[in-house]
Amino acid sequence: MTKLEPLAPHDLYKSCDSSELHFSTTAELESVNLAIGQDRALDSIRFGMRIGGDGYNVFALGPAGVGKLTAVKDCIAEQSRSGPPPFDWCYVNNFDQPHKPEALKLPAGRGRRLQQDMAQLVEDLRNAIPAAFESEEYQGRFAELEEEFKEQQTSAMNELGEAAAQQNISLIHTPSGFAFAPLGENKEVIESEDFLKLPKEEQERIKNTVTDLQGRLQKTLRQFIVWQKDVREKMKALNREVAELQVTQLIVALREKFSDLQEVLDYLDGVQQHVIEHVDDFRPDTAAVSPFGVPRGPSPFERYTVNLLVDNSEQKAPPVVYEDLPSHANLIGRAEHKAEMGTLVTDFTLIKAGAFHRANGGYLILDARQVLLQPFAWDTLKRTLRSSEIRIDSLERMLSFISTTSLEPEPIPVDVKVILIGERQLYYLLSAHEPDFRELFRVAADFDETMDRSAQSCEQFASLLGGLVKQEGLLPLERD
Repeated sequence: MTKLEPLAPHDLYKSCDSSELHFSTTAELESVNLAIGQDRALDSIRFGMRIGGDGYNVFALGPAGVGKLTAVKDCIAEQSRSGPPPFDWCYVNNFDQPHKPEALKLPAGRGRRLQQDMAQLVEDLRNAIPAAFESEEYQGRFAELEEEFKEQQTSAMNELGEAAAQQNISLIHTPSGFAFAPLGENKEVIESEDFLKLPKEEQERIKNTVTDLQGRLQKTLRQFIVWQKDVREKMKALNREVAELQVTQLIVALREKFSDLQEVLDYLDGVQQHVIEHVDDFRPDTAAVSPFGVPRGPSPFERYTVNLLVDNSEQKAPPVVYEDLPSHANLIGRAEHKAEMGTLVTDFTLIKAGAFHRANGGYLILDARQVLLQPFAWDTLKRTLRSSEIRIDSLERMLSFISTTSLEPEPIPVDVKVILIGERQLYYLLSAHEPDFRELFRVAADFDETMDRSAQSCEQFASLLGGLVKQEGLLPLERD
């Protein structure tokens, strides 16, 4: 049996030979990041960042306290500086199916410009359209159509009245409509008592004549309905013509600004068509008002709002996003609700971005343990990575807790590298029990717990301490 020998105090502690350090104070040293001695792990992260294709996401594993999160952030920030900024993403109204908002992809900065330009367009339309309908030209043409209808009515009734007069019958206009009455020799209306004194043959002739005239009256009144419908169509065509002129003049400049983006041009075509068809929304005298004197329902102008979901106008490189609460909604976004007349309602303007939206085109860093602790977050992460698209679904609808109609926003394509951070035990448990894990996270960045105690590593550690001293505004450390 081997005899155990006690260790001497000098065996429990290894001092650093200050003669091997080539500086007087740490002020002379350049700062280094916290990941000293982690070259293998950093190389794995860089490899995962460079390689394309699905599934080459990274799992940074190692014990707590070795600076994994800081090292990952610094490594990614260093490698992504030269990359292009990501696209802006907007949600806009789908005029054919409002419950399915459409997604627009624009170069960085142009999403905000579209949002501002659309707000200005609506403001201009709210001024230009009422002015056009109040113009003398429009009022004159509108009056002509009304006069045309009145002339048709008058002419038809005069013709019927003349036909009745020829048969000694008078056409009378009463508060309840039109009626026929027989006339006497002096062209006065025969009262009921006098009518009953007439010979039976004369009474029958008058009744038959009135019956025939009433048939012609009903036919004429039906013709009024046709003429009225025709006049309404002409008025709608006139309104459409006036609206189309105003909308086309205002929207042509907007089309020139976005002439290189076909998706935006298609959206502007939809806006133009919808405004023309709903021009009454822009006329104050036709606005829908409730009995309490307030507008009924949401403002019709919200339909032309641009919901700028992701604004990368200030972004100069691919984004690096760390989500500290990776819940289902925080990962893929959500559609919020607002109370309106005692009811919860939602629309495309209430769609909010998630971490995947903000990190799209860049890098998303997540704590693996936190993802597993949040209900359905792990399944949401897997589904998004497998499908390469962000599909906004509420947990209530997924679990059939609600049956009301909800939004179904168009999915947004996603191009993002996910870096999970966790302990080794968690990595090996997922590898053993989660079938999809190794397919989605093929790159493992293993952070070491120890490093060689050489003169070079001691100087690196001194540089690390010097950087922390500078960061905290403390006095530099001397070599001893």
